[in-house]
Amino acid sequence: MSSAPVERAPTKGPEPVKPVADTINTRKVPFAKAKSFDKGRKVRLTWESGVAPCTVLARVKVKETRGKVTITLYEGTPRKAKDVACIMIAIQKTTTVKLKTPLGKRKIVDGAKLR
Repeated sequence: MSSAPVERAPTKGPEPVKPVADTINTRKVPFAKAKSFDKGRKVRLTWESGVAPCTVLARVKVKETRGKVTITLYEGTPRKAKDVACIMIAIQKTTTVKLKTPLGKRKIVDGAKLR
């Protein structure tokens, strides 16, 4: 059995998404870009992913220390969409997280890439 190549959808920019509760097959996903704004109080994350309702942002975990901010994105499938058929296409998604303290000189680390 062969699988079709994943195609990229033409978009005007990343699709803003918010976490969806009650997902199954939840897993860590790496982000492609992290940019702080609002005087370092917020971080905008961008990554490539599958389309909803098959692939949605489940949660974002943020761990702040003195030297770094580790952000981990988790995606999954909503329980109610477990039997839905979706096309194999990649789109860019974006979400914003608020930090407890401004980023300053701390480094942003992708928690999905840590072992």
